[in-house]
Amino acid sequence: MTHTTVSGESVDLPATIRANVLVETGKMQMVERPRPSPKTGEVLVRIHAVGVCGSDAHYFHEGRIGPYVVNSPLVLGHEASGRIAAVGDGVDPRRIGQRVSIEPQKPDPTSPESKAGRYNLCPHMEFFATPPIDGALTDYVTIGADFAHPIADSVSYEAAALFEPLSVGIASAQKAGITAGSRVLIAGAGPVGIVTTQVAKAFGATEVIVSDIDAARRDVALKFGATTVVDPRESDVRSLAVDAFIDASGATAAVIDGIHAVRPAGTVVLVGMGADEIPLPVPIIQNRELMLTGVFRYANTWPIAAALVAAGRVDLDSMVTARFSLEQSQEALVADRIPGSIKAVVIVAEGD
Repeated sequence: MTHTTVSGESVDLPATIRANVLVETGKMQMVERPRPSPKTGEVLVRIHAVGVCGSDAHYFHEGRIGPYVVNSPLVLGHEASGRIAAVGDGVDPRRIGQRVSIEPQKPDPTSPESKAGRYNLCPHMEFFATPPIDGALTDYVTIGADFAHPIADSVSYEAAALFEPLSVGIASAQKAGITAGSRVLIAGAGPVGIVTTQVAKAFGATEVIVSDIDAARRDVALKFGATTVVDPRESDVRSLAVDAFIDASGATAAVIDGIHAVRPAGTVVLVGMGADEIPLPVPIIQNRELMLTGVFRYANTWPIAAALVAAGRVDLDSMVTARFSLEQSQEALVADRIPGSIKAVVIVAEGD
């Protein structure tokens, strides 16, 4: 059974929906598909905004990311927001009409990882826009009701879509143990590096040093809260003596330099995707008793993201530098090549 009420009035949901589909490497195509229906415990969300992630671009240009290969038509996009249009059995129908940010994960709630609260590590995860699971570059999607997070009226759909990369920044800062007075080094001033910079400041870091080889990106980092920026080709990054290092670049040289830059008992967090294997300075890690860990997505971060944005501690709206329609999704996937670009967003539905 599906309830279909918006603002107290019954409506007829469309039988078919639009989707912009990756049909082959480097080629997107608009198609018409049957509208999905929410199952028990799920909600149907009318998509309003979708952020473009680097992983979407990888699938578009290369057809794969590591072991994940696009073998059939795939809907990209996992950074999404919208409004609940219908609910399945077991979900309060009063949620219909609610503005939400989508946490694009469908873990198996019975897995040991999920039961331990680490549902992001569930081996049976169905994650939006990760083959063969379709993403959000479409009119409607279904998601578990608990993964459709309400947003404040003051938060735009564009910002709500970017709760997903913000959650990566939150998970990274939590892993790094950032707190009041922390001195932090972040390598990479792309979108994840920028949100992590903002989160580090919100968590109380008094020094946030951002390293990037691109001068324009370094300037952007300063605008979003970095206290210092450095060009690793010209500065001695290894001498910085920071409490925590977060790599958002995936560059081997940045990882090695960053490890050397961490004080004894400090923490190293690897976020960027780079080489499958790199040589590590084992004596540095052992003798300084460094903690080295990775971040794989996030868990339990959306409430923190919502609070930070609603309180004005993190600015996501200013990160949006290009907007495209659903029909222009292919152009959005190459928008990162535009000088000064930070984040492209696809506007699927206008208005509220």
